[in-house]
Amino acid sequence: MLVRRIARPLLATPFIYGGIRTLRKPQDRVPGARPVVEKITETADKQLPVELPKDVEQYVKLNAGVQVGAGALLALGRFPRLTALLLAGTTVPTTLAGHRFWEETDPKVQFEKIAHFVKNLGMLGGLLLAAVDTEGKPSVGYRARRAARRAADATEKNLAQA
Repeated sequence: MLVRRIARPLLATPFIYGGIRTLRKPQDRVPGARPVVEKITETADKQLPVELPKDVEQYVKLNAGVQVGAGALLALGRFPRLTALLLAGTTVPTTLAGHRFWEETDPKVQFEKIAHFVKNLGMLGGLLLAAVDTEGKPSVGYRARRAARRAADATEKNLAQA
């Protein structure tokens, strides 16, 4: 459908641009990402049998790389459901790290951060819609249930004949 061919590149553009910009100067994003990365690694270290790296810049680069790669694939219409889901996964920590409006005391800065926070929520909604868009084809879940039902019916039929 023509709408998908237009909408996917439009939805992917901010991720590609932002990811490239972050890969060029990741140190600009490290201070904002530090609280989020520290919270994630602290929680993961308690629940996982291995210790995660603590280098915040490494996580910033990883997030940016996923945004560029998944954004490019989404823009090209390749693996759109998977790439939309990956981009949705990068949107949450990016939003929490970059738009912490609840920590701002300056009303003007707080308003700008709220606007970006809400914009990112809207983009997250679009990504979630793209992630569940089957383009009119049956979903994997539907096909699996249908195949299971057919297999069960065939088994019952064979059992009745035996």
